[in-house]
Amino acid sequence: MRALRLGLILSLGLSSRALAVTLPAVRLALEPAKGPEQVAPVLQILLLLTVLSVAPALLLMLTSFTRLVVVFSLLRHALGTQQTPPNQVLISLALFLTFFIMAPVFRQAYRQGLQPYMDHQITEEEMFRKTLQPFRQFMLRNTREKDLALFVKIRGEKRPRTPEDVSLLSLIPAFMISELRTAFEIGFLLYLPFLIIDMVVSSVLLSMGMLMLPPMMISLPLKLLLFVLVDGWNLLVGSLAKSFFLGG
Repeated sequence: MRALRLGLILSLGLSSRALAVTLPAVRLALEPAKGPEQVAPVLQILLLLTVLSVAPALLLMLTSFTRLVVVFSLLRHALGTQQTPPNQVLISLALFLTFFIMAPVFRQAYRQGLQPYMDHQITEEEMFRKTLQPFRQFMLRNTREKDLALFVKIRGEKRPRTPEDVSLLSLIPAFMISELRTAFEIGFLLYLPFLIIDMVVSSVLLSMGMLMLPPMMISLPLKLLLFVLVDGWNLLVGSLAKSFFLGG
């Protein structure tokens, strides 16, 4: 019996040692760089992470997304449908329409900037300049001169003689406030027919003495019916797309 117990103890000890797992140690250390060639990759990684973090903001600043999403939001408020369509649907629709509208700009930027750079035909500086050129033309085409002059004056710059002389630091905010102004103008035109329906329904309910009935319960179905009968989404999206293709 003693020999059997001793054999069991030895076997359990060997099996436990066999199943033991050794975890590797992880060490993080900062060492002084021995030359500029060791610092450059780190700076490139930081620059890449910075660009990726501001990519959504670049999409808002340099494309048609701002006008589209603001108009869709104003339309929802004009209809009075609260959270219908939901934000995810409106943003997704605005994104896909942005890709559709900006497709010629993206294609031109790729052909004259990114593709030659990947073929080792131009330098990084030329790639950056040629890639931004189609976006610059798009923004200039949809920016009011008054808004552009405002930021040029604030920065104390000289009056640009050619479109190439316009600084991006002045062009981008001017483009954004021009887009917001245009979106509000479109939103005002969208509000007018639905506002008339609200006023008519409220007047009818007051004349009938139905003070306890919320006008929204009657006007909301009428506004939805009107929007569907005139094929509102087709008209709105078509008008927005044509406003960019026709130069604002």
